[in-house]
Amino acid sequence: MKFTIKSIDNYESEATITFDAAELEKTKSRACKQLASRVNIPGFRKGKVPPAQILENYFGKGAILDESAEILIRKGANDLLNTMKYMPVTEMKPDIVTCEEGKDFVFTLKYTPYPQVTVGEYKGLEVEKVVKPVTDEDVEHQIEHIRENHAEMIDAPADDKVADGDFITLDYVGTVNGEKFKGGEAKGAPLEIGSHSFIDNFEDQLIGLKIGEEKDVKVTFPEGYHAKDLAEKPAVFHCKILSIKRPKLPELDEEFIKKVSGFDTLEKFQESIRKNLEAMAERNALYKQREEVLQKATDNMTVDMPPVMIDNRVEQMINELDANLQMQGLKLEVYLAANGMSADDLRKDYREEAEKNLRMEMLLEEVAQIENIKVEDVDLNMEIAHMASMYRATPKQIVKALKDNGQIQTVIGNVRRQKAMQFIFDNMAGAEKADDDKSDVAADDKATADDKATAKDDVKAPAKDEVAETKDDVKVKAKDDVAETKSDDKATAEKVADDKEKSDSAVDKNADS
Repeated sequence: MKFTIKSIDNYESEATITFDAAELEKTKSRACKQLASRVNIPGFRKGKVPPAQILENYFGKGAILDESAEILIRKGANDLLNTMKYMPVTEMKPDIVTCEEGKDFVFTLKYTPYPQVTVGEYKGLEVEKVVKPVTDEDVEHQIEHIRENHAEMIDAPADDKVADGDFITLDYVGTVNGEKFKGGEAKGAPLEIGSHSFIDNFEDQLIGLKIGEEKDVKVTFPEGYHAKDLAEKPAVFHCKILSIKRPKLPELDEEFIKKVSGFDTLEKFQESIRKNLEAMAERNALYKQREEVLQKATDNMTVDMPPVMIDNRVEQMINELDANLQMQGLKLEVYLAANGMSADDLRKDYREEAEKNLRMEMLLEEVAQIENIKVEDVDLNMEIAHMASMYRATPKQIVKALKDNGQIQTVIGNVRRQKAMQFIFDNMAGAEKADDDKSDVAADDKATADDKATAKDDVKAPAKDEVAETKDDVKVKAKDDVAETKSDDKATAEKVADDKEKSDSAVDKNADS
């Protein structure tokens, strides 16, 4: 096989691949076997390969030649991919130039190659760690938050009016141009005033009403509303207030403090809250510092990213959002309507984040290559144990799910980039290398020793087998490995937010326990 590659525009390339006539002729016998295995030929058992002349008479020379061409195209694409450092961004599109008996078989493959990445400085980067001091107001705010979590809902006095923050129930009937519409009527519907869960300024117009009072609320459905026949149309909802409830905060007395924290004095309770907030502030400062270091390293990298690569990532992000919404019993169309967005608006909003995440992943892939960072069995075991803890499953179930969905390679890629990220953190200016940092995820989720031991037994061999089994399939599909991955490191901001959420929960848990 011979091949040449040329650029046909700024981002797309074309490979011309040639197999000599002898190779084409040799491939015809394999083509005959494949054709014979798919049909029943009279006089021969299924799968039994008849003589070539009978096959030619049955299928025609053209069909055998076409099958031979498909075989050589797959082989040529795989051989070409084996010469590449990274998978192409797009699938390869074949186009046959010459396919005739006695002549060389020539075809082209058009694709968008993975862009050239030039890494800048990523070691010794300096960013100050700024720890936000915890004030008395922060402590009091956290205590109020805990009280709100233990609030009791009580009925408002009979003569009170609906106010912002109230929880009400109401009947409503909606009409457009005087006609009722599907989904526009409800009895005893619950609503938190100020939650903006209803369209337009619906909730604001209920403020000031008393129980039993009625009012026509006038609103306009947003552009891109999931019910397209209602989008941008004015509507009137006749509403009747049925009940008004308000949260009553518990008294901050000794009984309450002991109930939620186990402490017997306000001072001890406050000190416990302060310590937790200080630990959270320290942790958030560390992650903020690391986020900025990672951003610096990414900014030091140069790459001309193909627009189609960003397009693919945006679609992936939308698909993930859709899947998450479906798990909550929601539809993407409803989500967009509630936020007053169209699908195109969402794509525009996601585009900047998609490019940022891709640049970061490219950096980490390059650092992993340069520093020869490998994913060892222990790394994979820890990730499987973490996933098992997160999804409340056993490591064995996680391994099976990953294998069934062809995601073992994706997990390996994620872990490799996580290790590359940790390498950058360990080598930033003034950093103290700490083994504890590398196992924060597993430690935070309290993966048990039994889980890890089971993961070791379950993952080790399957992961290696899966790598071997999927290597050719992955390359034939020619999909962008980076764009496919649901990388845990795709946005450090997400990791920071996640850890902040965990810290917030830890504060509440400590106080509530």
